[in-house]
Amino acid sequence: MILMFEKGVSEMDFVLACLCGVLYFLAKSKIGYTLTTAIGSGLFIGFILGLYFNDLKNGLIIGASIQLIYLGVIHTGGNEPSDGELAAVVAIPIALKTGLDAQAAVALAVPFGVLGIFLDQIRRTSNSIWVRKADKYAEEGNEKGIFHCAFTYPAITAFLLRFIPVFGITLFGADAVEILLQVLPEWVITGFSVAGGILPALGFAIIIITIGKTKLLPYFFIGFFAVAYLGINTMAAAVFGACIALLVIFNANNKVESGKE
Repeated sequence: MILMFEKGVSEMDFVLACLCGVLYFLAKSKIGYTLTTAIGSGLFIGFILGLYFNDLKNGLIIGASIQLIYLGVIHTGGNEPSDGELAAVVAIPIALKTGLDAQAAVALAVPFGVLGIFLDQIRRTSNSIWVRKADKYAEEGNEKGIFHCAFTYPAITAFLLRFIPVFGITLFGADAVEILLQVLPEWVITGFSVAGGILPALGFAIIIITIGKTKLLPYFFIGFFAVAYLGINTMAAAVFGACIALLVIFNANNKVESGKE
């Protein structure tokens, strides 16, 4: 720890790295599914880190933008297609520290969401070691050994696998990203922002497909691009959306009445 401070790591950066590591561990620990689901949401992580940076507004905006990507993700059979918790807990502090906008932060978050899957596979593979040990303890009638193999050892392994990578990325990642932003040409950064702006819409579209209402997709994309690229404010979008919804309802009622006649 002393060596890190001597190399230019500030106390604030060290505390932030510890906070992010603990947040990620708690989000993935499944200690009460409702609680961990809330802790692992991009909005909650953005809220906590926004308070830490004294920039609550941007923390919530970036957190909500990242959460939108993963709204439609379903963990079929316990398998994770992507790790939204790692994406949020890494991208949000880096974005707040380097001044990235929400769109660029979203583009930065996606690769870490993929990385989280590999970490989870390592954790699952390591659990097979404890299962074999538990079988051995069961043959010996060692209840304490079985308990440690079922809870203590997997928890310690999970903590190390989740805390250490996040700690390291948060501690040194912001500086690396800052250097990268200075080197990259403007058109590349703009491309990241454009791609990041579309990804939340894609996440929301997945939800619509999941609930089987694909015919609603055109309305969604009209609303998204009207707000994102035409500059329509939220109130105007709500009014236009209500008018379109009423037109659809009236049209449906007219068809029903025509069918009865």
